[in-house]
Amino acid sequence: MRQIFHPGADAILRLTIFGAMAAVAGFFVLVGGIPNSLYATGVGQAPHQTPPFSHKHHAGELGIDCRYCHTTVTTQATAGIPPTHVCMTCHSQIWNKAPMLAPVRDSLADDVPLRWVRVNRLPDYVYFNHAIHVRKGIGCSSCHGAVTHMQLTWPAENFTMAFCLACHRHPESRLREPDAVWNMEWKPGSDQAALGRRLMAEYHIASAARLSDCSICHR
Repeated sequence: MRQIFHPGADAILRLTIFGAMAAVAGFFVLVGGIPNSLYATGVGQAPHQTPPFSHKHHAGELGIDCRYCHTTVTTQATAGIPPTHVCMTCHSQIWNKAPMLAPVRDSLADDVPLRWVRVNRLPDYVYFNHAIHVRKGIGCSSCHGAVTHMQLTWPAENFTMAFCLACHRHPESRLREPDAVWNMEWKPGSDQAALGRRLMAEYHIASAARLSDCSICHR
């Protein structure tokens, strides 16, 4: 009987099938992995800023309260970026000749705002309000990390829908007493479950089912 296929045809067929399966699997790994990679999200990577502002020095070493610079964090959706005259409140007296701070002095003299590179960003279709979160006991470090240890500020979290829902479905796990909201060293204690339930009642926080409704973040 005459052989139709080459003796190695079976091996080639198997290799082709397994190769195609691997290619398909690799495609889905790339599609799912790249958008959530550190390269794509920027988590842990500090963008270049002019001037190179240090939260570690100002908020950590000097103990300047978050609200001194981010003046609208308790009243508005955005935390606010400090205008140049806030910086010059101190730097007109301290380090007022430092070359590093020349952009700040020029900004004040020319009445042109400093252009900071945005570190944390949410999609335009997501509604987020800083004021309601901090007034309901969610601390800055829960989303922004321990900025008092950041020489240059970087994103501490990838603000995916899963990240937000994890908190909205179990808010009691992250709630703090009012005076702990600004504490960058805060960690939940062994009594966090009981404390969180009590604070949910005191802050009049809606149920997890209500907080997980689409309309909360997409309006």
